[in-house]
Amino acid sequence: MSVMYVGEGLVIEGSDLDNVAHIDLLIGPKDGPVGVAFANALASQTAGHTNLLAVVSPNIPAKPATVTVTKVTMKKSAQVMQMFGPAQAAVARAVVDSVVEGVLPKAEAENWVIVCGVFIAPSANDNKKIYKNNYEAVKLAIKNAIQKSPSIDEIIAKKDTPHPFE
Repeated sequence: MSVMYVGEGLVIEGSDLDNVAHIDLLIGPKDGPVGVAFANALASQTAGHTNLLAVVSPNIPAKPATVTVTKVTMKKSAQVMQMFGPAQAAVARAVVDSVVEGVLPKAEAENWVIVCGVFIAPSANDNKKIYKNNYEAVKLAIKNAIQKSPSIDEIIAKKDTPHPFE
């Protein structure tokens, strides 16, 4: 039986919507549906949606192997550089730190893959905040995915909570 973990993380500093981080991710075995999504994400590039492997530094990829998927069309070179720079570095380091901290099992680092949807607002303007917010959002999304959180009871209890973009 193939397993698929699904997680979400949103980090906003105060009212700074320009540098918000919103992560959606899938975690699972290479030979399951997440592995198929991972391969498709790397093989299916389109204009404005350049998916890339998350690397801690050049030639040092995250493990479990992680593909970052843009959740918004990249129209400006600055936005592309934010994705290739602070956003994907934050994703990679959050994945590796999640292994170090035992949230992701080290024994599965070669067997699992992660597909990580990353949102960078066209108005993003602070690389340090992009890094910090995406790092925190990825760690939260991974934790939520592995812990299957929130539970359906928590969701029902909070279903009328205002959304920050309403």
